[in-house]
Amino acid sequence: MSVAFVTYVCLIVVPYMRHKPLPTGDPARLEWHFFVPCRDEEPVIADTIVYLRTTFPHAHVWVIDDDSEDGTAAVVTSLRGPRHGGSGDKHLHLVQRRRPLARTGKGDALNAAYRALKHWMGKHADTDRAIIVVVDADGRPAANCLEVCSAGHLFGDGRVGAVQVDVRMSNRGMPPAEGGFFAKRFGSALVRMQDLEFRSAIAAIQLSRGHTGTISMGGNGQFTRLSALDSIVEGAGPWRGALLEDFELGVHLLTVGWHTGFTVDTHVDQEALYSMRRFLTQRTRWGQGTMQCSRYVRRIWDSRHLSTLGAAEMLYYLAQPWMQLLGTLIYPIPFVLLGFRAAEDPVAVWEWFSGGAWLLFATYGSFGLMPFLIWGPIYRKKCEPDKSFLRGVAYGFGYALYIYTFYITSWRALIRMIRGNNGWTKTRRNTETHTSVVALDH
Repeated sequence: MSVAFVTYVCLIVVPYMRHKPLPTGDPARLEWHFFVPCRDEEPVIADTIVYLRTTFPHAHVWVIDDDSEDGTAAVVTSLRGPRHGGSGDKHLHLVQRRRPLARTGKGDALNAAYRALKHWMGKHADTDRAIIVVVDADGRPAANCLEVCSAGHLFGDGRVGAVQVDVRMSNRGMPPAEGGFFAKRFGSALVRMQDLEFRSAIAAIQLSRGHTGTISMGGNGQFTRLSALDSIVEGAGPWRGALLEDFELGVHLLTVGWHTGFTVDTHVDQEALYSMRRFLTQRTRWGQGTMQCSRYVRRIWDSRHLSTLGAAEMLYYLAQPWMQLLGTLIYPIPFVLLGFRAAEDPVAVWEWFSGGAWLLFATYGSFGLMPFLIWGPIYRKKCEPDKSFLRGVAYGFGYALYIYTFYITSWRALIRMIRGNNGWTKTRRNTETHTSVVALDH
């Protein structure tokens, strides 16, 4: 299994390293709508709105206020300006939700914006031209993202229903403002690992999925054709309520016949987390969302729009948190047995080890670490060429340790599911010192 995994990593590294920028398209041929879900985002939403309206003046911005307890809605209202007399910003829209219907998950918030957009556009709108862009409240899509996503191999192709762009961490290389020396170093390293994960490992996986036809969506920088969303509407809207609503959306699009795309020729910036506690909370939610999506196994396997290889790739992704749970139980068994044996007859065990068994440990360790260590030098070469080679090697060792956090989050996700805790909880941003967290069960 280790050899197979190393082979898989090598196969996805090659197209990632060989990728060259592709031609762009004309964004004026399409209509763009940014969806910005917000819950208590007063500190960041103004800058985001100004950035989106300035960088993409012809696009519409739909801010979804999910019953915020701060001044999020007031900020949006003030930026919209007067609503009468023609001087207001007609490209800025506010969608307000109120409890008990609010704060039930990101998918529900996006559905509210979807319904508001459909009502605003009317029955005779050209839904093939309309593109929905989901952006975090602190997200910063690159200035060229509309040109890149309009390309002939992306939304220039009528069969493409959704496109995911590369994700970068805006605070990479920036230490946290507070904390001691070691806390700042650890926070900076954690942010760097998140940037490495998205810009190298995840980007390479997404590019390889182009060959299996199973490119998945992300929660930030997610572009979707409105007609594609219309084709999968069920109940309140196209988003179905899983904690991993982005992957769930991709499942429904792919299984009804839409194509999906991915590009590293543009990107969206988002803020990475300095706090390990907040990071574990975020990844626990993602892991639980993946487990929830296991209910789509039959749908994926039976879809005539997916190849056998494509279905196998998606099922492998869905199996990962379960495999991590199994691994934490199985991996220690040989070492526990070896420990018992060493306690009974340490001389025999030493003779066995020094007589050649150490090669087994070296091989096992190499194949276990190599698929993760390799991403450090790759990340340095592709994303941070000004860093030294040794720094890239250090990144690789850091990433190998970083990966082990997923074993923790998989168990936390399972415990939440067993307890019936399926609520969506917002991960606090780095600048938030406190928040009133409300998690409602679906």
